[in-house]
This record gives sequence, C-alpha cells and structure tokens, in this order.
Amino acid sequence: MKTKYALITGGSRGIGKAIAKQIAKDLGYYILITYVNNDEAAAQTKAEIEAETDVSCETLKFDVANRNETQKVLENWQEDHPDSIIEVIVNNAGVTRDGLFMAMSENDWDQVINTSVQGFYNITKPLITPMIRQRFGRVINIVSVSGVKGTAGQTNYSAAKAAIIGATKALAKEIAKRKVTVNAVAPGFINSDMTQDLDEIELKKIIPANRFGEAQEVADLVSFLASKKANYITGEVININGGLH
Repeated sequence: MKTKYALITGGSRGIGKAIAKQIAKDLGYYILITYVNNDEAAAQTKAEIEAETDVSCETLKFDVANRNETQKVLENWQEDHPDSIIEVIVNNAGVTRDGLFMAMSENDWDQVINTSVQGFYNITKPLITPMIRQRFGRVINIVSVSGVKGTAGQTNYSAAKAAIIGATKALAKEIAKRKVTVNAVAPGFINSDMTQDLDEIELKKIIPANRFGEAQEVADLVSFLASKKANYITGEVININGGLH
C-alpha cells in the first residue's frame, strides 16, 4: 500500500501552516509543505506537526512560480518516494503587491500572477495524473474574496485569484468522473502576516460578523473538503468571510 501525502504550498506559516496541521490531525496524511525563504518557520512547522500527530512532515524549498525548479523538485521527491502518492493538493502559496493599477509596476503584476496562476499549473499539472489513475484525489485552491468581488488596490491579486476560480470550475468538470474533486476556498480578512498591516478597526465595520477570521477556521474547512465526507462537492467556491459579500 502506498504512503499517502497531502501537499500544501506556502505551508510554513499562517493559513498554510494551520491547514497542514489540521489535515495531519484529522485525516492522518503525511505532510509535504513547500516554502521559498523562511527555513526557520518551515522547520518549526515540521516539528510541531510531528510532535502533535503520528505522521511525518517533509519540507520542500522552492518557488512554485518557477516551472523548471518545481518540476525538478517534484520529480526528485517522487524518485525518492516510489511507494508514495500525493493524494491531496492545497494550492495555498500567494503573494500580494498592492497598489493602484495605474501605478503598478510590471514586476508587481508578474510576481502576483505568476505565484498564484503559474504556481497552480506548475504544481497541479504533474500531480493530477496519478490521482486520476487511482480514481481518488483532492485539489483545493485557496483563493480570496478579492477574486470573487474585486478589491480596489488589488487588481493584480484580484485577477490572479479570479483566474484560479475559473480554473477550479473547469478542471472539476474535466475530472469529476474519476472521483477527483477540485474546489476553491475564498477567505475574507483572516488574521495572518498578510493582514497584519491593515486597519482592523475600520475594516471590521464592513464585515457583518464584526471581526477578522482565524486561520484555524479556514483550516477546518479545507480539512473537510480534503476528507471523504466531501466526495460529492466539486467545482465549488466556498466563501469564508464573515458575511462580506
């Protein structure tokens, strides 16, 4: 029997870390987390998962936006783990480079689009075939309220996440018969590194729930979608935003 893994991109901190820990606890998957720079955070997340659960955690350091690098790392991992399969993919990696579109640099546009959109392709494309062959798998894309409704000052981020929403719906239709589900989770304002500089007092006024969400709340939802309880849910964009629509 193959050892089953869940891969979480950008899994060393914030929402990604919470997701990795919850999937390990709830579903017993061995965990793979990807990260780009923060060795200390990745090591800490690995240590916490292994201390709190009975599963092992491995860390892979690479940039999901870099196709050649991603392909090489995934191929090397698979060669080193011939009796293992990645059964769950959580495309969580993302960056923000906020600013008004009229003043947005090419780099700020490219970096955001490449991390989310190219990252989705670079990770999912090589890993989807084994799922289809075994007739089970989960692809869960972390998008954003910005991709659902658009957010001023985030044209790049809104475009990137909206693209993944479209990809989620299309891919779900392509592979549903193979019992591989594809869903998106769209958080609103969640307490994390990405929101720490925002004016929480002012923003709470436009959130019906009158608070920011917690990474753990997102993690609980993603863990459910990764489970067999969610077999009949695919092609969905599930908002978790305290009523901010």
